Amino acid sequence: MYLPPQFESEDPAHALALMRAHPFASLISNDEEGFPFVTHLPLHVDERGHGDLVLLGHCARANPHWRYLQARPEALVTFQGPHAYMSPSVYPDLARVPTWNYLAVHCRVRARLIDGAQDKDALLKALIADHEPAYAAQWRAQDEDFARKMLAGIVAFELRVQDLQCKLKLNQHRKESHAAMYACYSSGTPDECALARWMQRLGIAVDAKSAKDA
Repeated sequence: MYLPPQFESEDPAHALALMRAHPFASLISNDEEGFPFVTHLPLHVDERGHGDLVLLGHCARANPHWRYLQARPEALVTFQGPHAYMSPSVYPDLARVPTWNYLAVHCRVRARLIDGAQDKDALLKALIADHEPAYAAQWRAQDEDFARKMLAGIVAFELRVQDLQCKLKLNQHRKESHAAMYACYSSGTPDECALARWMQRLGIAVDAKSAKDA
């Protein structure tokens, strides 16, 4: 993605935080005609030894995407974090234009299919633990034939991260806008409030008292 240096984060903790807080990702591959094919799906982030990062997910067996991954294992995964409009009114002068602030992570991955029932079951339990741990008991209690049928209906995969880009676009290079932008975002929509918290995390936020004293 287009990644100006002022918006690039090289801190792995930032990317991990975004991927875990916003796990509903887009998996992008090429189909048999070379056209991009996209599946939207939740992914479990698995940190392994030696800095390895693996994303775990699955799609319906009827979805041809797993066949594309089998034939062409390299793919792209994108995660979209909070985002919001930014009015030019946050600047002290009028010669400005609107923009959009957002947080995103792009991962270049290499796929490996997982089709064994036990391995798929373990992967599903990782996703259950992410989103509804209490459901694990219900899943374990399912009739064996039902569980086997459900597992047969999906194809699971590991997506090993080969390269990662993390973009945090929060107007870092426009310090004159930070106080007003933070004040606007911190009292706005859920996405705007999330951006305000990221401004605090990155040390580019100005609280109300500091803004008043400036």
